[in-house]
Amino acid sequence: MVKPKNQLRGYIAATTISAAAIALATVTVGGADKPVATDLTSTGATAQSYIVQAASSFEAISIVQAAGGTTGYELESIRGTEATLTAEALAVLKQLHPEARISQNTKVDVAGPTWKTASTTTEETLDATAVSAETLNTFSYSHAGSLIGATELLDQGITGRGINVAVLDTGHDARINDFEFSDDGRARQVAMYDLDRGLLGQRKFEDESGHGSHITSLIAGSELYEGRHNGVAPGAGLVSVKVFDQNGQASYARVIEAVEWIIANRETYDIRVLNLSLSAPAQSHYWDDPLNQAVMAAWEAGIVVVASAGNLGPDPMTIGVPGNIPYVITVGAMTDSYTPNDFTDDKLASFSSAGPTHEGFVKPEIVAPGGHLRAYVGRKTKLANDYPEFMAENRNRFTMSGTSQAAAVVSGVVALMLQVDPFLTPDQVKCRLMASARMRFTEEGVPAYSVFQQGAGMIHAPDAAYGSALDCANQGLDITADLAGTQHFGGPANLDADGNFYLMDMDADAFGTPLGSDGFLWSNGFLWSNGFLWSNGFLWSNGFLWSNGFLWSNGFLWSNSYNFDAQDLSSANAATASINIWVDQE
Repeated sequence: MVKPKNQLRGYIAATTISAAAIALATVTVGGADKPVATDLTSTGATAQSYIVQAASSFEAISIVQAAGGTTGYELESIRGTEATLTAEALAVLKQLHPEARISQNTKVDVAGPTWKTASTTTEETLDATAVSAETLNTFSYSHAGSLIGATELLDQGITGRGINVAVLDTGHDARINDFEFSDDGRARQVAMYDLDRGLLGQRKFEDESGHGSHITSLIAGSELYEGRHNGVAPGAGLVSVKVFDQNGQASYARVIEAVEWIIANRETYDIRVLNLSLSAPAQSHYWDDPLNQAVMAAWEAGIVVVASAGNLGPDPMTIGVPGNIPYVITVGAMTDSYTPNDFTDDKLASFSSAGPTHEGFVKPEIVAPGGHLRAYVGRKTKLANDYPEFMAENRNRFTMSGTSQAAAVVSGVVALMLQVDPFLTPDQVKCRLMASARMRFTEEGVPAYSVFQQGAGMIHAPDAAYGSALDCANQGLDITADLAGTQHFGGPANLDADGNFYLMDMDADAFGTPLGSDGFLWSNGFLWSNGFLWSNGFLWSNGFLWSNGFLWSNGFLWSNSYNFDAQDLSSANAATASINIWVDQE
């Protein structure tokens, strides 16, 4: 059943309010009195946008309005509401309801406007000036399906048919064959939902940014290009949820509302996979972040969530929200170095964010192609206008790099896996992806990258689809208790006295050693407490340096990590985050 729109649907702009001028009204919804906002009298104070959580969304709306604020999006899955509050109203709310959780309604962007600086690249990385249109024409672009073996499955008729993938992004150009029809000509745009306009038909659904089209094309693009389907799963169905504008901007609350719509409609549209090509800086422990809570609810509901690691590498502890959730599948990026037929020079992309998370979890779990991937983008979109040099001549094909692209590739592989075995749970999908991945080793036989950079390694679609592993991921975790707030979890990563990250020995097992199909112990979770000081750890960084020379340092002791305030995030860093910061083509 389609979730009804909020009574006060729409982003509430900053306004002036007075606690004395508020009158709390109610409207009957489903037999219960539900609070709604009334007009406010201006006091000249500046108001800001927050997310307020309480025992229920009903209560959150009530206490915000009673304190003199207005409410916007109702966020049922996280028992909260979007709220507009002046400093006066915020102080009243904190005083009257100290138990309430208050977070900044952080902005999230789809694409950053600038290149990364040269200082963040390595000697092996082609810089921005080198990767010109001429360079892209000289070197073959990376075809993700070939790099991960997905073309082998397509040749066997495994195309993702019958599996619907939700893409939460900027929409897509619904009027082209790449998205309208599957590889065998079936109509496959299951639903197109615009957060502002509701369900839309083909003629009204579009993508002014281009980012969503690129991601969707990599997941399931069906058009042939040079004899190959552009998408990893060209037979999959599409549920596109448009939340970001042409500038790639949206608030936390809007993204949460979009995730809620997907959860509410998962059975109506048989949604099995959710692609989240976004990453925002962590401002709290993973369990306190409102967006993370909504994404965790999607995983608990049976949806396989694939999230990008972020484009803030190569520094450690740069995994963002929601990739820092221990349950979901977090994806880093690799590049084929512009030699698609030579696997010996494949390497980790320098921009790919790395772990561990602040709670000690190893992230990303896997890596996938994310360098110079070509996919559909309309010529009138903002991306095409901002970076015309990366548009292919005479075709709406655009080349872009990022962990957003790597996540899209993995979402396509998950659709293939679920066609082969539609009864897999999200935990089992994650396990098989990890168990079938291939770590990168040096000629000396040691890992070329730390587990915090490459996780279990590069995905391999055939082994993932036909694998048998089932219980090697998310062991020891309890997502229901986590969401309820009764238990939270930490991972095995820690920092030694010399500033090196390592994996702790907590069950008399040597963490850090790549394990086979019988399990990846470093993906387990352990009950969180403020006194974890396990010793006898396996020193991962002792001899396993980053191949580009960066040492694991400048981190934080896991048992004494950031002093996140678990109750009040209202003054947390609200700087603009990004879904896909524009990075050099690699």
